[in-house]
Amino acid sequence: MGEQDAIKHRSYARVGLLGNPSDAYFGRTISFGLANYWAEVTLTPSPSLVIQPHPIHDPHCFSSLPQLVKRVQDEGYYGGVRLLLALCKKFYEYCSSHDISLHSDNFTLSYDTNIPRQAGLSGSSAIVCAALNCMLEFYNINNMVKVQERPTLILSAEEEIGIVAGLQDRVVQVYGGLVYMDFDKHVMERTGHGLYTPMDVSLLPVLYLIHTANPSDSGKVHSTVRRRWVDGDKSIRHCMEQVAELALQGRSVLQNHDCQELARLMNLNFDLRRQMFGDDVLGAINIRMVEVARSVGAACKFTGSGGAVIAFCPDGPDQVKRLEEACRVAEFTMEKALVAPAFFEPSS
Repeated sequence: MGEQDAIKHRSYARVGLLGNPSDAYFGRTISFGLANYWAEVTLTPSPSLVIQPHPIHDPHCFSSLPQLVKRVQDEGYYGGVRLLLALCKKFYEYCSSHDISLHSDNFTLSYDTNIPRQAGLSGSSAIVCAALNCMLEFYNINNMVKVQERPTLILSAEEEIGIVAGLQDRVVQVYGGLVYMDFDKHVMERTGHGLYTPMDVSLLPVLYLIHTANPSDSGKVHSTVRRRWVDGDKSIRHCMEQVAELALQGRSVLQNHDCQELARLMNLNFDLRRQMFGDDVLGAINIRMVEVARSVGAACKFTGSGGAVIAFCPDGPDQVKRLEEACRVAEFTMEKALVAPAFFEPSS
């Protein structure tokens, strides 16, 4: 088989603009695909079914024992191979349970990614989403797997290997662009998915991604929020409802181009998260990125669970320059957030 037979699909990193992390609590979110960073999967027909390790992200050869230990300390034990294996299993199970017939040809899956690790940009689900798109094309069943069910299928593959998350990331990676999501409990229980509404990406103002090369203090302390929410903790339930309401308000705010209100909602989103999770869980470096942005009056919040933040300068170019200088002094990377293309028409 030649290179012309290869199927390639790219999925992008994700920025949670408003409402996260309420997606895991029957809430609402607004997110967009981040074109700055992506994962790409290549599927090539082959005699046997092969999952190709990545030379960097799935190392199996080391120069020494200390090098192996450093790699594990810096990057963890896992690369992308386990994600591709899990997707293949869940994809086959999904097709079997939905009476979707698959031909018997084999393939080789390989991947590449430039999404920074531990940056809260949804690098794992991007690999799975890109691989799913390859497999849908390879088996020619795009029209047999409903678009709104694909994020749930992607998440099921991640859950297979112990990743705990909500649907937000997978939804925006399937749909691309800017998406409003409502994870209404009754709809979720009845259909297995939420209500997903693509929005016009031109509604977004210019936003800036801020991240650090060393987000390693994120997630070192285990969060009790999920357990408290399940147990009916009134303060957690109330805060999470407030977070979900921010996405509902934000949808109108974006449509009305109300910059000052958008800034207020972004800041409130982070403040509510901080109130629920606490500083030890959020991590000192992650909090510092938000504080640096706010020191020049910019609005700022996490893109996901920590590791990177998204900032908005409602006061214009002079404020952007001050933010650039503040990030330079703090040794944070700041770059303009590029919005990934939408794969489906936005809601009118």
